[in-house]
Amino acid sequence: MANIHRLGPIFFIFLLLPLLLQISSVIGDLQLDYYKDSCPRAEEIIKEQVTELYKKHGNTAVSWIRNLFHDCMVQSCDASLLLETKYGVLSEQRSVRSFGMRNFKYVGTIKEALESECPLTVSCADIVALSARDGVVLLGGPEIAMKTGRKDSKESYVAEVEAFIPNHNDTMSLVLSQFQSVGVDTEGTVALFGAHSVGRTHCTILVNRLYPEVDPTLDPDYAEYLKRRCPSPDPDPKAVEYTRNDLETPMVLDNMYYKNLLRHKGLLSVDQQLASDPRTSPFVEKMAADNDYFHEQFSRALAVLSENNPVTGDKGEIRKDCRYVNRD
Repeated sequence: MANIHRLGPIFFIFLLLPLLLQISSVIGDLQLDYYKDSCPRAEEIIKEQVTELYKKHGNTAVSWIRNLFHDCMVQSCDASLLLETKYGVLSEQRSVRSFGMRNFKYVGTIKEALESECPLTVSCADIVALSARDGVVLLGGPEIAMKTGRKDSKESYVAEVEAFIPNHNDTMSLVLSQFQSVGVDTEGTVALFGAHSVGRTHCTILVNRLYPEVDPTLDPDYAEYLKRRCPSPDPDPKAVEYTRNDLETPMVLDNMYYKNLLRHKGLLSVDQQLASDPRTSPFVEKMAADNDYFHEQFSRALAVLSENNPVTGDKGEIRKDCRYVNRD
């Protein structure tokens, strides 16, 4: 016992060394150009497929961004979102928070191209991350340095989806707390909401601001337009009833979203709160005035989100089919 005391701090450093090495290994598993040796063309193949799909189906680029958001906000960036209900798994896609998500089948198109080149090498989780990165560029957004090396989850987290994916009428305090839990600060949260600059929103998500009374924070003329798009207070979720998020540049990831907020033309109540909450409004004003600043912050925040709690090592797997866990 006396010998241990004489060793002092050195003894405890040796005790902690395995843990320190383990932590270092986990952090180091995500890196730029992770597949440079195991599958040198991996990122090029994903970019080729994303570009080709965009030419055929422009809305896929929006889907890739939303996939990353939904996947990484819940538990981990681990492609759990892509799992379908089978083999004891209950799909996260069943959650009401996943309403309107689509184009999952085209993830399979990307995966098939990768499997043809490098079987069981590139994870579905990295496909989610890199397709989002490439989709951002196709939508006129910034280029983002995206690290890779994620493994795929062996389970889904459908019970956690509603707790971690912000809802359209949540309070700003709750939204900021949810993003903070995955490492995204307030400035980054405001920037990530800029993804609402592209795509569309179904009437079922909008009508609470239109009926029975129009939300007083909504521009009256814009409200009348939305009523024409969504004439019923009880729209059919299966019907094609929607409006574009941004009427001026609907498929460009730009700062028009923030300009619209300052004009009281935020589509969702949570959008409009960004312009009125003192914690977020200064960033809204700055992003509305400077598109480069918006792109800079969006790039930073998306990279942070993409690195949330990645599955690495033996804790995950490389799925052969992104829809299902591997079966021996």
